[in-house]
Amino acid sequence: MNAISLLYKILSVSDIEKAKFLQKYFKTKKGDYAEGDIMLGLSVPMVRDIVKKSPNFPFSEIQILLDSKYHEVRLAGLLFLVKQFKETKKEEERKKIFNFYLKNIHRINNWDLVDITCRDVIGSYLLNKEDRDVLYKLCRSNNLWEQRIAIVSTWTFIKNQQFDDTLAISEKLLNHQHDLIHKAVGWMLREVSKRNYPIIVSFLEKNYKRMPRTMLRYAIKHFSPEEKTHFLKKVTKLF
Repeated sequence: MNAISLLYKILSVSDIEKAKFLQKYFKTKKGDYAEGDIMLGLSVPMVRDIVKKSPNFPFSEIQILLDSKYHEVRLAGLLFLVKQFKETKKEEERKKIFNFYLKNIHRINNWDLVDITCRDVIGSYLLNKEDRDVLYKLCRSNNLWEQRIAIVSTWTFIKNQQFDDTLAISEKLLNHQHDLIHKAVGWMLREVSKRNYPIIVSFLEKNYKRMPRTMLRYAIKHFSPEEKTHFLKKVTKLF
């Protein structure tokens, strides 16, 4: 099997009606955040299953998938990188996959492509590294998806009881204008709160008046009603 045969396999199970729904759900109209993206109507589990049952691909074949105009085909390419990253224990091979992912970051252009893959490549590669400057470079980018990758990649750190980068990147994104960043930051802060409640309370006490309401609501989702009222009552930023 190669990239072209895998493409035909994905096309053979496409669903026109579901694709129409996904085109709207993922905001692909002109002027929307995913303008021009083309959906085929496959669910994520379907794409995962196709990748799981396929042999590993060299980068040259994965590149063909990542260059596709079809959303689910690009997802398949990214899932091959995740699969191959998890399978190898060789640092040299993991570094190559990490660099290839970054090289193709411009092809990771919707929130599901980010959320499903970045933590398992970017986050996992950086987990035991002291130098995580790449995340801060992505955070400073003007590209929405690169900024989302910066914060969501820290999910791997959170699962390993490392919270500093999540908090630092969250603070840098407090004034972001897009709700997809508000939701991502709030989500990661909520994940931290599940593991270290006091550190999130401290972060919120310092920053909640500057946080967009959506970000704050995501962060305090599991707080008590009294705590939610405390943090929401003085928030004025609605964007």
